[in-house]
Amino acid sequence: MNNKFKLLPEWALQEAVILAWPDENTDWQPWLHQVRAVYIEIIRTLNLADTAVILLVRQSAIEPCKSLIPKDAKVLLVNADYNDTWLRDYGFLSVSDGNLVTPIEFIFNGWGEKFDAYNDNAINKYALQQLCQSDIRSIDLVLEGGAIEIDGNGHLLSTALCLQNPKRNGDKSLIDYQHDFASYLGATTSTILKHGHLEGDDTDGHIDTLVRFTPSNGLVIQTAFNRLDDPHFKALEDLKLECNARLPKHQIFELPLPYIVNNEGQRLPASYANYLISNQQILCPIYQQPEDELAINIIKNAYPNFTIVAINCLPLVQQFGSLHCITMQVPEGVLKPEVLQSLKNGVFLYESTEA
Repeated sequence: MNNKFKLLPEWALQEAVILAWPDENTDWQPWLHQVRAVYIEIIRTLNLADTAVILLVRQSAIEPCKSLIPKDAKVLLVNADYNDTWLRDYGFLSVSDGNLVTPIEFIFNGWGEKFDAYNDNAINKYALQQLCQSDIRSIDLVLEGGAIEIDGNGHLLSTALCLQNPKRNGDKSLIDYQHDFASYLGATTSTILKHGHLEGDDTDGHIDTLVRFTPSNGLVIQTAFNRLDDPHFKALEDLKLECNARLPKHQIFELPLPYIVNNEGQRLPASYANYLISNQQILCPIYQQPEDELAINIIKNAYPNFTIVAINCLPLVQQFGSLHCITMQVPEGVLKPEVLQSLKNGVFLYESTEA
């Protein structure tokens, strides 16, 4: 792909957000009622900003799903089979040359062959392609959407721990990754950070749990400034210092770190940085913890021109992920006109008219 195409930042105008419905055949089964409530709240919040939702759903779950979602919700149901609901890491990304917006996909292999990903890796071509104006372009590189963050100037962030897992792309060097980011995503600069990781994070330190850009030259960083004795403190402090050194012109906003363990005593990777930016709204995960209010106020300061909406994501983090991980935004210019029309018709099951 010619590097005239650039990955769009998350705050670009969006037509929709993609989700995959949690059903009895997913790992959400023990928390199904609570998790579905989170999904419905996300759908409601997105719709308030006129952002529609494309909802992947298995054939057997279509009718039960329709019975739970408000009938006037802007939701397009798309029949699909999937391994996991972490859409951020296998849903298509969108690049633009200033006029044409093109969907692209990378290879998804279950975060370095940790989990079965066969169905997830096929989702774009077999379920989502039918919705898009342009063909989805496939890139021969293992890469997850949660592993990269970009701003409006083409500055891309990622983490060395994730990229250098040999079960993703063998012994590919960080320099080679930077070349790939320039070629496929139009990155003018790639900063690959070497510090920071949350216990219990199966992704090997995805950037969307650690550092996020703001449109006004800011960096929102998940640190542990409120927990000086926490095992995460030093690594996250080193992450902040690394960001200061490598992006010295950016204003830094530090998020507090919550402490959450599951019923087995495992520390859960709850990050306030795992928020979704969508059409002047920011959907922020909270976890019913004392740090919630402070985290929301910091994000309000970082994004003064956005409406901030708190979403209780304590059920999501039980499966070691959060709000950004289950979503993928679709910028303006990607979807077919008839799909956009269908998204205005309340809850609607999409059936392709193509032969």
